[in-house]
Amino acid sequence: MAALRNGNAARAYEMLSLLRDGAPGMPAPWFLIAQAAQSLGRDDEAETALVHFLAAEPRHLAALLTMAALKVRRGDERAAQSFYRTALNVATLPDAPIAPVLVPMLKAGEAFLADCAKRFAAHLGDALAGTGLAAGVSGGRTRYALDLLLGRRELYLQQPSMFYFPGLAQRAFFERDEFAWVAAIEAATADMHAELESIVAAEKGFAPYVQSTPDRPAPANPLLDDPSWSAFQLWRGGERVEPNASSCPHTMAALEKAPIPIIAGRSPMAIVSLLKPGTHIRPHHGMLNTRLICHLPLIAPEGCALRVGAETRAWRAGEMLIFDDSFEHEAWNRGTETRIVLLFEVWRPELTADERAALTDIFEAIDTYQGAAIDTG
Repeated sequence: MAALRNGNAARAYEMLSLLRDGAPGMPAPWFLIAQAAQSLGRDDEAETALVHFLAAEPRHLAALLTMAALKVRRGDERAAQSFYRTALNVATLPDAPIAPVLVPMLKAGEAFLADCAKRFAAHLGDALAGTGLAAGVSGGRTRYALDLLLGRRELYLQQPSMFYFPGLAQRAFFERDEFAWVAAIEAATADMHAELESIVAAEKGFAPYVQSTPDRPAPANPLLDDPSWSAFQLWRGGERVEPNASSCPHTMAALEKAPIPIIAGRSPMAIVSLLKPGTHIRPHHGMLNTRLICHLPLIAPEGCALRVGAETRAWRAGEMLIFDDSFEHEAWNRGTETRIVLLFEVWRPELTADERAALTDIFEAIDTYQGAAIDTG
């Protein structure tokens, strides 16, 4: 530490590296190693050290800012934006200690995000110019949605975490008999249950619904990397997931009956969702209000329920639950058996064909620029 303070990064790095495996009574000094490596221009080693440090302290303000600046220098603007946003959120907490040395780093983050927002707006404008999909009678809501996405207007009522489309009904739940395609999918419940029975029993192919990745800040979710809430992927990011999909032909055939969006890199999306006894999915908002989430319960034990907005409903085997996940919602299993539902998304029925086409272009343009959005629950 003295060597670092005196500007002798090489000596500091040499000595700190001896402690990569820790020492009796102290963990490895990863943040100091990162600072020394960064001073020496060893960005790969600095990033590796920061990943180790943030795994243990995911809301450490100085480390988040250091990683963000490193990502900027390495040309990874998507990751830099994510780390800067997390750092700025941490800095707004009432008890957040902000050392004077961090103030210019926070200001640099604010300036970087503002510049990214301007370039993002220009990118979307270029992507949609000349398509005509944001014009005409149905274009008003599309233009309003882009204004909300870019922060030019304020959002009320529904509170999706990523993208809001105006003028849609403020309804938490939709009823099964409102959709002609629901009955055909419900009729296949027994066949779907049968082909999933062995998979569910062995929990083969399931992975935690919320997962950490080394190149993004860890989501602040208590179920992070927890198999108590798991997913068996059938469609992910618009692609069939094999061998899962081939092992569930009845389920895949049933999904073909629903008006699932086709959006490159994003949809179709369909999973088998597992919720173990004693598990609580905390209140949160979905990313979009342009879709409805469908749950077809395959195993629905007592003590399991879903709250969307002010209304709570229990799952019943073979009876579809359809809801707008842009409302605050939570779920729990207070029973003694595992709950299993088939989960997929469909277009909001109020959206016109032109609006669906415009939204498809918008979402694909967003993902081209920012990378695919990840639902962190």
